Amino acid sequence: MIAVTGANGLLGNFIVKKLVDEKLPVVALKRKNNDTSLLADCSPAPVWREVDLHDSYLLHEAFRDVDTVIHAAAMVSFDPRAKKRIFETNVVGTKNIVDTCLALGIPRLIFISSVAALGRKKGTSEIDEESKWTDSELNSDYAKSKYLAELEVFRGQEEGLSVGIINPSVILAPANINKSSAQVFKYVLDEKPFFTAGTINYVDARDVAEMVYHLCTNPLNGERYIASAGATSMRELLTQIAQRLGKRKPSIEIGPYWLSLAAWVEEWRCRITGAEALISRQSVKMPGEHFYYDNRKSVLELKMAYRTLEETLDWCCDYYRNSLTTNK
Repeated sequence: MIAVTGANGLLGNFIVKKLVDEKLPVVALKRKNNDTSLLADCSPAPVWREVDLHDSYLLHEAFRDVDTVIHAAAMVSFDPRAKKRIFETNVVGTKNIVDTCLALGIPRLIFISSVAALGRKKGTSEIDEESKWTDSELNSDYAKSKYLAELEVFRGQEEGLSVGIINPSVILAPANINKSSAQVFKYVLDEKPFFTAGTINYVDARDVAEMVYHLCTNPLNGERYIASAGATSMRELLTQIAQRLGKRKPSIEIGPYWLSLAAWVEEWRCRITGAEALISRQSVKMPGEHFYYDNRKSVLELKMAYRTLEETLDWCCDYYRNSLTTNK
């Protein structure tokens, strides 16, 4: 039996669907009262169990009769006020999962990390699985939390767990348009006029799910794989989305100074209103940088054949167009 944390999330629901399609027994884990609509059409329906990453009893119950855990649950935020919650979810939550696997004798853990956990520093353009973590001003609280979570996973390996790590770049998928990477589609739908310089690395959620399946059925231990289909400029990405959604494309490039100023203003607005910051000084550290995440290891060893950006955007934008039509 395979347990998937964050099964109702942007990536987790595609992992569950892939495993179900491959006729593998799946336990889908979610927090109490979380929405499960993203898996409403999954057939046969997975077994649902409630879990709390900070509740030892619920973790033990959720992992009952499980031999593989796929840990996809995470908190993604660049709001500086969320730092404590980010570390509690991503670091402490992962520690608790590792401890539960060890306590129950569960042999296999697959951890969904992030390319943010790999070493990034100014002057570096290409990053692969051998890139070591480096403290840098480019690292957000989220990046640090995923790096520390990986250390917990490797601790588990030292204590007997068989582990695998996947480091996705920006995951593109039909999802809640107000959360995570799906907000890029909302940005275009709202016809915001600005774009930033820099490069964005992307991957289709279905491809990440395919990679997870490979690791579920392969005894590789201690290996990590970058999951990334390629890279493009932020301007090109927004333009392609705008064309598919019939919206006006962003046309005004905003430089680093004005971007930092806008982030500062947004942070103060959210301090006053209590709202979630759409941008912050952490989230604008990267837009001017040009990093490329090398996917050759996954292509050579796992035989990954990534979908093109055009195919992924067609898929996503069809969903958002249909959602807009349905909600009218």
